[in-house]
Amino acid sequence: MEPQVSDIIGIINKIAPFGFAEEWDNSGLQVGDPTARVSRIMVSLDAGPEAIEAAVKKRCQLLLTHHPLLFRPSKIINVADATGHLIKLALKNDLSIVSLHTNYDIADNGINDLLAEHIGLKSCIPLRITGCEELVKLIVFVPMGHEEKVTEALFQFSGFIGNYSDCSFQSSGTGTFKPLAGADPFIGKVGSREYTEETRIEVLLRKDDVPVAIEAMARAHPYEEPAYDLYPLINKGRSRGLGRVGELETGIALETLAARIKAGFFLGGLRIVGDGARIVNRVAVCGGGGASLLRDAGRHAVDVLVTGDVKYHDARDAQMLGLALIDMGHFASEKVMIKGMASALAGEFAERGFTVEILPCETETDPFVFL
Repeated sequence: MEPQVSDIIGIINKIAPFGFAEEWDNSGLQVGDPTARVSRIMVSLDAGPEAIEAAVKKRCQLLLTHHPLLFRPSKIINVADATGHLIKLALKNDLSIVSLHTNYDIADNGINDLLAEHIGLKSCIPLRITGCEELVKLIVFVPMGHEEKVTEALFQFSGFIGNYSDCSFQSSGTGTFKPLAGADPFIGKVGSREYTEETRIEVLLRKDDVPVAIEAMARAHPYEEPAYDLYPLINKGRSRGLGRVGELETGIALETLAARIKAGFFLGGLRIVGDGARIVNRVAVCGGGGASLLRDAGRHAVDVLVTGDVKYHDARDAQMLGLALIDMGHFASEKVMIKGMASALAGEFAERGFTVEILPCETETDPFVFL
């Protein structure tokens, strides 16, 4: 089955919710028709001429990028300028363009987790907190003997407290109800008030998961009309944010870590700030330009920040903070999104029975070259 562009946007919203994006960002549909059918997708870092031309050549209906094509508000679309020409090229060839930018930086298993994994970091946490999961409590009343089926359905979406899963509270009591005309009761008779021994089940849900969790609960529940309550909570769930902080397996020299990154990412070169012989263990990473997180890295007492786009005064600030820096470049630090997003989409498509071919863009190159 071929999905529509809107179906794929919905899947992306599950992988990296657009609500996670920074306020200044412009993630989502950039160009195209949400109702268009998609049989082939290309994934690229940029929505530049290399990627758009490659997507057109490969007869793709969707180009999925990290960096938005339309970042700042435009008053006109002039096909004679660079951006206008790309918009024309995409529309002329029925190519939709969707971007996921800072929402994929922040999301679990997004760019920063992929970068941290590639470098070999363990026990990662966000470098800068940008938000927390909102939680609600779901209370549902189930006839005795049916608790296990209902909780199993809900535990797909809930029941997590810290490092514990399948968390719930259950208590017993007596429920009353009278089936009215047109009802098809699981217990009792139409027109007669019933008294039934029931179990009250309480679980925590992520607010974003409430609709699908309610659907799953209703399918598992024996009643025609399950009785349930939803309560908003002040307590928050897991934190999310930009960058990651983690630990290497063992401490190594700064220059050794830099050499590993250079080889592992096939770089022509990189820049370091700090003593190459310094032993580093606690590492912060931020794909793209993460120098604005220098002070966050200092508060986490990291030894080195790995990022891109480091400026002269950023390097001086790092020296004053006692931090080492590895500047691997913007392109290299974010290119991991192509394989990561392709893999995530493939899993979601298989689960839904979508027949979509996913192609990585192979024509993009780093604009910077080392001589």
